[in-house]
Amino acid sequence: MKEVLPVFNSAVSIDCVLFGFDNGELKILLIERNEEPFKDWWALPGNLVGENESVDQSASRILHELTGLSDIYMEQYFTFGEVDRHPQGRVITVAYYAMLRLGGDKALKPLTTYAKKAQWINVKELPKLGFDHQHIFDKGLEKIKRRIKHLPIAFELLPEKFTLTQVQNVYELILGKKLDKRNFRKKILSFGVLKELDEKQKGVSFRAATLYKFDKRKYAKLFGKEISF
Repeated sequence: MKEVLPVFNSAVSIDCVLFGFDNGELKILLIERNEEPFKDWWALPGNLVGENESVDQSASRILHELTGLSDIYMEQYFTFGEVDRHPQGRVITVAYYAMLRLGGDKALKPLTTYAKKAQWINVKELPKLGFDHQHIFDKGLEKIKRRIKHLPIAFELLPEKFTLTQVQNVYELILGKKLDKRNFRKKILSFGVLKELDEKQKGVSFRAATLYKFDKRKYAKLFGKEISF
């Protein structure tokens, strides 16, 4: 007689932690939920993995359905598997993160009634989040804090042309501490991966600063994958 195998009683979900930088603020993308549990609460964009999808496919679909964003490159950074983390039963969550330049073509519009709306919110003004999403967010922030010390991820948040003040602002917001202006500029310029442009800021009421661009090719040639910022 063929042995009857046990049925698994757990689910797998995806949560997306997307960071953005805009107007001097580090922001996180949240949705306002429209279904129980935690209806009317703010939460990270997330849902269950589809039966016939890989986790990567699910991550892209879920983000698109809940925010309207598509073609966003995201990386897995942690798996959350505590037994009692979801009120409906055992759910194991694979968390993804991404860092985006904000503005222009990244309009937010949920494509499903699962979410009332999606919104970029300053990380310093986070509302109370549903489920264990504060913990998931905290882990995501820890991840980029570690990575920004060795990889040029700050430039993923900045516009193509930026000032040194903007670069320092991103580092300070992610690391959570003030940096000495003179020492920071000396070090960041010493790597030789920022190209000074013959352009100044426009539309500012103060003295316009020089603009720079990040030279990806030069960075790859000089340092490969890692650098100690």
